This record gives sequence, C-alpha cells and structure tokens, in this order.
Amino acid sequence: MLPVAILAGGLATRLRPLCDQVPKALLTVAGRPFIQHQLDMLKDQGVERVVLCVGHLGEQIRVLLGDGGACGVSIDYSFDGSKLLGTGGALRQALPLLGENFFVMNGDSYLRCSFPQIQSAFAAAGRPALMTVLRNENRWDRSNVIYRDGEVIAYDKQRPCAEMAHIDFGVGVYAGGVFAKYTAATFIDLSTICRDLCVAGQLTAFEVCERFYEIGSPQGLKDTDAFLSHRSPGQ
Repeated sequence: MLPVAILAGGLATRLRPLCDQVPKALLTVAGRPFIQHQLDMLKDQGVERVVLCVGHLGEQIRVLLGDGGACGVSIDYSFDGSKLLGTGGALRQALPLLGENFFVMNGDSYLRCSFPQIQSAFAAAGRPALMTVLRNENRWDRSNVIYRDGEVIAYDKQRPCAEMAHIDFGVGVYAGGVFAKYTAATFIDLSTICRDLCVAGQLTAFEVCERFYEIGSPQGLKDTDAFLSHRSPGQ
C-alpha cells in the first residue's frame, strides 16, 4: 500500500476553546484520542506507513504516538515550521518523506472506504491525482463537486454552485510532481491545487457510498463520537 499523509496541522478555529491547548487530532472521541481511531482504520486497510503533517501544537502528537510502533504503523512527522503553509504547502514540505505517489487524508475525518480499491483506480486512470467523491446533496456539508459519468466536471470549495451534488470525501491519491512545482514554504490550499487539476483534466475520481464523519465542527464532533462509540468491529 502507498503511504498516507494525514493533514493534521490546522488551527481548529471552529472548535475553540477545545483546541486552545490540545491539537484537534488529540481530542477525545469515543474514549480515545481521535488520531488513534484513524490509525487503527488505516492499519486494518493494510497501510504500513503514515506521514503526519502537523503544525498547531503538533509536538503533542509526536509525544503520544512516537514512531507508531504501538499503533502497528510506521509514523514520520513533517512540521509546518514558523508559519502555516496551508494543506498544499504542508504536502509540498513533506514530499521527501512521501515518495513518488501517496494517499492524502484529512486529519479531522473518519472515512469508511476501500483504500486498496482507491489505489487501484488511481493506477488504472493514469492521471496525477484522484479525488474520492460522495453524493452528498448538502446533507453533511456544502456540496462542492459536479461528478458525471465517472468524471469530476467541476470542483470549487470556495464557490460551490447549485449543480454540485457531490462533495470531496476527504481521501485522495497524488503523484509527488503535483506539489513539487510549487515553491517550498509557500502557503497554498490543497483545494486550490485540486481545482486547477480539474480544469486541466488531470483529476480522476472514485465514488464512495458511505457518509464521512468529521470532528472539525461541534456537531461533527458529537456525531463522530456517537458513531465510534457504538460501531461494530470492522466498521
């Protein structure tokens, strides 16, 4: 399996004051730090290597997880440094740890999907980027994707339109070259990069059917805690 970059460097402004002293990844969800639920899920999918892209209070995450031995995966860390780099800039900085191709996953999301199937779809598509999409219809967040006949026709997280029934699910696969062209230590959001890839016809898609869970908002945190507290093994 390809390595997985987890984007866990945000400031979590929607969760203040919960994240004033602790990073979002370490919020207690279903009795454990949220990041441990994510790592368990990745291990069950066959993932062996994880790179945590961290910033705000990120050293606390390294203190807890170390090299990942206790979690059954190998963990490396890429720190933003003295200034925030955005999700795209954080991935650019982490490239030496990630290799030629890699998964990217939101650090505040619990995502039920098949990583092996997604990796196979990426390899078959022959494009430098893959976005997972879910038919959302504004149910769990604002939809931001027009997906038709297996293709992402349009993607815009900042300016969604009424035609957008799907949403960026939160797992992607990328070739390192997508990020290498950007200047190191530059702030750029991954959504901007994906929008440009879509316009250029370089973004393929994989549709998933299970809803996402997230801890980036108070309601999302409540829903995710309820789900993980009552889920059956293997969910």
